[in-house]
Amino acid sequence: MTISLCGLGNMGGAIAGRLAAHDTLLAYDVDAERVTRAAETPNVTPAELAGLSSSDIVVLSLPTPKISLEVIGTLAPKMRPGSVIVETSTVNPADVHEQVRRCDEHGVGLVDAAILSGVAQMANGRATLLVGGREPDVRKAEPVLRAMSERIMRFGEPGSGMAAKVINNAVAHAVMVVLVEAGALAAATGVSGGELVELLTGPDAGLTRPLTHRFAERILRGDYEGGMPTEAARKDSTLALAMAQQTGVPLFAVQSAHTVYELGVAQGLGRLDYAAIATLWEQWTGRPMNETKTGNRGMTRE
Repeated sequence: MTISLCGLGNMGGAIAGRLAAHDTLLAYDVDAERVTRAAETPNVTPAELAGLSSSDIVVLSLPTPKISLEVIGTLAPKMRPGSVIVETSTVNPADVHEQVRRCDEHGVGLVDAAILSGVAQMANGRATLLVGGREPDVRKAEPVLRAMSERIMRFGEPGSGMAAKVINNAVAHAVMVVLVEAGALAAATGVSGGELVELLTGPDAGLTRPLTHRFAERILRGDYEGGMPTEAARKDSTLALAMAQQTGVPLFAVQSAHTVYELGVAQGLGRLDYAAIATLWEQWTGRPMNETKTGNRGMTRE
């Protein structure tokens, strides 16, 4: 089949290599030389992509949400009903919802396939795709998704794949700040960086345990009885802040996190496991994270 690709920047070029190795590739980029280098095929316009794609699948790899929406506005009216656009550009779920609205006007489906990995992983077929979309659209796009990578994590409705990527990246960037603060405290107190890495990578350490135990086993089940009390977590946080003051280490993330434990104790969570701070967000947003109540079984791996 013929696969169409719009956008051949760094990631788009890697996607082009994956798709061209599997099927005939039709491509467009504002820089025609990129198309020739990446796909060895003549450059075409976005409108021609829609009209010439016999597979009815067009993949987008574009630099901004605005450009993606503009391209979809050109593509969707010219694509046959039942066709599917695969959005790999990094956008927010709200952007995907607007894209879906535009596509629905013309009977065209849209699948968001956020790319978790870097350019090298995509080129080598080791990228992870975080996929959201309506089931019939995902099924139709599956051969193209698998041409890009066999590592696919299937989430829910349109926008959920992009949401997962944005959340993942937010965690990574926030954890980076925490780790730098930890490294600064370690350097100020005679703990080597290597020793810190060995400590934090342990199964019961500060990086792993909050995810594998407190989030997975407590928050998702709404189980906060027993365990380390929130008031004890507040005490430990207070010790860290005091040590930072004594050693002259500025803390930003840890200081902000401490405020949550103060709020938790003030809200009567002191004797519950400190994972119970999740109930504060449940109160603030009105959305439970306890999946025994919501019935949400989460994403699927392929």
